[in-house]
Order: sequence, then C-alpha cells, then structure tokens
Amino acid sequence: MGQNTLQRPSIKHPVTMRLTSDQINAIKQTAHAVLGDDARVTLFGSRVDDAKKGGDIDLLFETDHLVDNRATTAGALYVALIRKLGDRKIDIILKDSATPAAPVLEIARQTGIQL
Repeated sequence: MGQNTLQRPSIKHPVTMRLTSDQINAIKQTAHAVLGDDARVTLFGSRVDDAKKGGDIDLLFETDHLVDNRATTAGALYVALIRKLGDRKIDIILKDSATPAAPVLEIARQTGIQL
C-alpha cells in the first residue's frame, strides 16, 4: 500500500507519486467504467511531487470518443471516485474528441504521470 514508482516515457529515472496501488486501481477502474476501454488518466499537480505534502488529486481523463454530456460525465467520474477513495478534494479535467486545445491540457500531459 506504499507509494508507486512509474516511468514517464521521456524520463529515464523513476518518478514517484503520492497515491497507493489501490487508489491508482480505483481511478483506472472508474475511468474505464464511465468512459470506456479507451479511457486514459493522467495524475498531475502536487501529487506527482514527493517533496510536497497534502494536496488535492488532480486528474486528466481523456477519451477518443465524443462525450454526450460533459457535465454529467464529469459528475459521474467524481461521484464514483469519492465512493471508492473517500471524501477528499479531487479536481477533474475531462477531454473528449471535441475538446479544443488548451494550455492546461498540455501542462497536465507534460508534468503528469499517466496511470
């Protein structure tokens, strides 16, 4: 139940994050249950920095298909995560095939760790 070490594709040394294996699995299962098998999740923000304490869980959820109702889908992701992870601060960004490019998406991809 300790911290995990994952590899970023462009970095040769291990990167740690402040999530347990159970938390990672719950997040990935939620992504696939709500968005489908093509869903990808990236953790970004303070949770990818071991030197920082506390902090919310910042997640970028991506899918290649069009999401019919983005607000409802983001709400479904949030509720499912709260049920699995407990009551905590979780920030969700949802990107589907119709989402325009935005700086926050690039920052999340460049600084985050894909789960």
